[in-house]
Amino acid sequence: MSTEARALVVGGGIAGLAAAALLIRDAGWPGRCIEVLEQGDTFGGSLDGGGDPARGYVIRGGRMLEPHFGCTFDLFRDIPSLTATGLSVSEEIRAFTRRNVTSSRSRLVRGRCRQEAPALQLSLRDRFDLARLASAREGALGATSIEAWFAPHFFASNFWFMWASMFAFQPWHSVVEFRRYMLRFMHLLPGFNRLEGIIRTPLNQYDSLVRPLAHWLATQGVTLRRGVRVTDIRFEHEEGGLAPAVLALTDVSGTARERRLGAQDLLIVTLGSMTGHSSLGTMESPPPAPVPSAGAWDLWDRLARQGPAFGRPSVFHGDVARTQWTSFTLTLRDPAFFEFMEGFTGNAAGTGGLVTFPDSGWLLSVVLPRQPHFDGQPADVDVCWGYALHPTRNGDAVHKPMLDCGGREILQELLFHLPIGEATAARVLESATCIPCAMPWITSQFMPRLPGDRPQVLPTGTRRIALVGQFCELPQDTVFTVEYSVRSAQAAVYGLCVPGRAVTPVYRGWRDPRVVLAALRAL
Repeated sequence: MSTEARALVVGGGIAGLAAAALLIRDAGWPGRCIEVLEQGDTFGGSLDGGGDPARGYVIRGGRMLEPHFGCTFDLFRDIPSLTATGLSVSEEIRAFTRRNVTSSRSRLVRGRCRQEAPALQLSLRDRFDLARLASAREGALGATSIEAWFAPHFFASNFWFMWASMFAFQPWHSVVEFRRYMLRFMHLLPGFNRLEGIIRTPLNQYDSLVRPLAHWLATQGVTLRRGVRVTDIRFEHEEGGLAPAVLALTDVSGTARERRLGAQDLLIVTLGSMTGHSSLGTMESPPPAPVPSAGAWDLWDRLARQGPAFGRPSVFHGDVARTQWTSFTLTLRDPAFFEFMEGFTGNAAGTGGLVTFPDSGWLLSVVLPRQPHFDGQPADVDVCWGYALHPTRNGDAVHKPMLDCGGREILQELLFHLPIGEATAARVLESATCIPCAMPWITSQFMPRLPGDRPQVLPTGTRRIALVGQFCELPQDTVFTVEYSVRSAQAAVYGLCVPGRAVTPVYRGWRDPRVVLAALRAL
């Protein structure tokens, strides 16, 4: 590799940051030759987190981890923790998980009563349909939806409510993605109704994953640029295919410029954005309607005009009504809510996971993480997170769509579904800040699709360009996970720079007879 060659990474989410790190660690690139270009004012993409105890903290969402995320733990074994001296991030997460084992005693709450280890309620037909799906060929499923595969009873079962809230699936989403999840996480089925086997980070994922990774990249000399938007990529024909030649850029001041790539330069581009166009509300006001703005989706739309090798983005961002939901972050300055929830659920904070309310018109869920959840969070402040899969439906205490509600109304709706008592509820409402976040494309990666709708990491007929993130095609692995983003970064770096090096294999528990037998017993 010439020392003059540069690698440009478009997008500072976990996929882009991972690609930069792997270029250094596994491909031998000097950090000074790598640039990460991020449109926003912070790195981490969908793994962001911020705020303060006075105004309230915000987490748009969190992704589950589990022990067989081989790409993720491989990457972070070489990234030093910022909060545990002498440990890598991977070591810190595993040590934290050993101290805080997840086993929910209140996975579902119905009629204000908790259900410990709820029965799955699967009929013989439901179990048959699951088995039929597991044995189906993915290529034969096409753009079939989940609701087209299963009978109506399936969507009223405890299994569905736990599955949908754990992974954020809707009935109209892709049965191909459902099948991938079913196979990929088959080993978790024996503890599924207790959320056993789930791994958490010590703090929110921005503080625990993104900040250490970005800090390490900076120490290696990587240039991390914020407020730089790539609006277009122009290509030229080279021997072997299309190659990126010019980037059109706009900075925070709106100044447009162009940057020409050298003959040996590499380009790694993050496709789409699950949290693009998100909007935040306040305690009294709902999130404003998203304002269309240029970003990752627009760049992918332009790339797709180059030809079918770059996929079909409209499949994923063309129907907001089917890809949106609303999350909320509670900042609590009175211990009353956490004390009540720990007593009611039977779980100390950080050991129970999602508590889901199937009776809720919004299909609410809330999770109490181990405290503190933010670096520097005061000891007398608690933070928790929740979300609703049906934000366009009316609530039960608040008779309007969640999308039209401010944080106070969302908190009132949550408290309505708990046997919390009026005095305690009043204390919570008096001292809490609840910040809602509307995300129009948060489950866009689950939309029914056909082969070719998601492009390959190394698009056919191209040179010196790779595509990463949640919207490229990685056989057998599951989108909406940190693992998928890091795997795409591995595939990009190894494909461009390390010929012959294999990406960390996907864990295939479904091929282990012991895993299959345990799953069958659970079902």
